[in-house]
Amino acid sequence: MLQKKYLLFLVLGLLSVNMVFAQWKSYKLGAKGDTLNRVDMNNLKQGQWLIEQPPLRGEPGYLETGIYINDKKEGAWSTYTLIGDILSNENYKWGLKNGLSTFYNSMGVERIESWRAFNPANAYDTIDVPDLHSDTVYKRIIKSEPESAKHGTWSFYNAATGALIKTEEWILNQMMDIKKEAAYYKSSTMVAEKPKYIKSDSASLKKPPEVQLYEKKNSGKKKVRVRDGATGG
Repeated sequence: MLQKKYLLFLVLGLLSVNMVFAQWKSYKLGAKGDTLNRVDMNNLKQGQWLIEQPPLRGEPGYLETGIYINDKKEGAWSTYTLIGDILSNENYKWGLKNGLSTFYNSMGVERIESWRAFNPANAYDTIDVPDLHSDTVYKRIIKSEPESAKHGTWSFYNAATGALIKTEEWILNQMMDIKKEAAYYKSSTMVAEKPKYIKSDSASLKKPPEVQLYEKKNSGKKKVRVRDGATGG
């Protein structure tokens, strides 16, 4: 009787395993028996992946690992040399770079990048735009683009000593010139209108109708600080 029960459990176990594997068009088994590099019946990459790129045309190979959701990278992804040394840690959302990406060389951290992904399912998105001269953070509604934008602080290091070499401030792929901003505000010949140091087209600098209506209603009243939607001010 015990032998029959054992055989029954074994058969049921094998059937359940086969049913799980049957939902994948292709996959690989990891060292611990887990399934890697899964492709579903719709040819979409799913779950944990380990990608090996061999050396090619003089370029060193690498290993890349992370999670796919419906054929798009999601969450933390890491890249290593073929002998296991870390090359990068990056973060993804909707298959696009999002958040901090850290890059290494053989001695240590080389640079840290900051990215902002836009949801391709939304026509518009809301971003935080910091005021460089105060602790104020403004909200700005912008049209979504199917890409990642440089957004935030980028830091560059001497990997051997860990010393910070320089930083860059980015807002939507446009680099802020902090030195020009600071020099302008220290100048004794300040003009009424603050110059724009971020290159933008005229359409992006035009005040939205809501702001124009607000200014019209409050004309003649005590001055209220109003943002015009531009990232330079």
